[in-house]
Amino acid sequence: MSQPETKELNNNQIDSQDYHWRFWPTVPIYPYSKRRTIRKEVLKDTIWTFDQLQGIFYVVVPIRMTVIRLESGGLLVYAPVAPTKQCIHLVKELVDQHGDVKYIILPTISGLEHKHCVGPFARKFPQAIVFVAPKQWSFPVNLPLSWLGFPAKRTQVLPADSTQTPFADEFDYAILGDINLRLGQFEEVAFLHKRSQTLLVTDSIISIPTKPPEIIEQDLYPLLFHARDSATEAIVDTQGNRIRGWQRICLFALYFKASVLETPSIRKTIIDAWRSPNKSAKAYWGLYPFEWKINWEECFDTLRSDGRLLVAPILQTLILNRAPQETLQWADTITRWNFNRIIPCHFDAPIHATPQEFRQAFTFLEPNAKNIARFPDADLKTLKYIDAFLYKPGLVPPPKI
Repeated sequence: MSQPETKELNNNQIDSQDYHWRFWPTVPIYPYSKRRTIRKEVLKDTIWTFDQLQGIFYVVVPIRMTVIRLESGGLLVYAPVAPTKQCIHLVKELVDQHGDVKYIILPTISGLEHKHCVGPFARKFPQAIVFVAPKQWSFPVNLPLSWLGFPAKRTQVLPADSTQTPFADEFDYAILGDINLRLGQFEEVAFLHKRSQTLLVTDSIISIPTKPPEIIEQDLYPLLFHARDSATEAIVDTQGNRIRGWQRICLFALYFKASVLETPSIRKTIIDAWRSPNKSAKAYWGLYPFEWKINWEECFDTLRSDGRLLVAPILQTLILNRAPQETLQWADTITRWNFNRIIPCHFDAPIHATPQEFRQAFTFLEPNAKNIARFPDADLKTLKYIDAFLYKPGLVPPPKI
């Protein structure tokens, strides 16, 4: 299989203003105001992904928008990313070849990292209709979408029946949720592009690559920061450190605190920071409160499971276990579709997988789930603690499995 075309403006074509994102304070996460974009052609003249970077405390993962050429002409955009000058330039190259952006899809109701980009992105393409997942909400005050920057005259709610949309001939979709978490709701809309047999999902399914994705290697500092075994180590760029940093980032992002991670005492953390060769603000003044056990790589290998499709531990432990039957029904609907490729909004993409492999990822929700091998309990300890902390006082509903 040929490698997908990758496109980023080279250093002679781009300056810092081209990837400046001025609305970053609305969701103040790394890399803040600087959002590089990489475009990849997944299927020739048909499907493209646009990857950017996002994270907290250097725990960085890709965030992805997918653009699909419509058979009738024009483009559909699934889950917009930050519309920087660089990003819009890369989209408009496709517009010049294939026609205007006709439809913009917001496939979630709770993902702020997706939602806050839609309004600014839609303003760049004033002819596009914006379709949003039903039952949108905002926190701490539930505001109308027009107050959140969505174009009022061009924004519509996705109907429950996908045949009632202007793109029904080319796409089907299935809505999961809304799952009531009391503090808010969770919802996701999976899209099937029939012609290319491609499934688009937001957060529900991921596959973890062994090596850092290309967009992550555009900013090496987070990888090298987390590659260290102690604060007293220098931050050094080697291929091994890039891979080590990425794999540890995955453990942070999906477990918060895996069993192979220990936190030293405050006293030791401060002493090590004093001895650290990395005392800049960028390095958090030498603070590095992490100690990795010798078997941490085995923990990553168990989590990754050879890159198989999986539902992230956070979703398994804190969200989808509140609605097991609804989630399984949604997964069963998708399993009846004909697809051989999945493009999630995070981690690896595209993933070549069958409907049966997709369904297998949700077996943890079945009645006999206790007999199904899942993530090690020791690695889920922190997530289960958070879960109990939230449901015991009634802040969220109790899990149903």
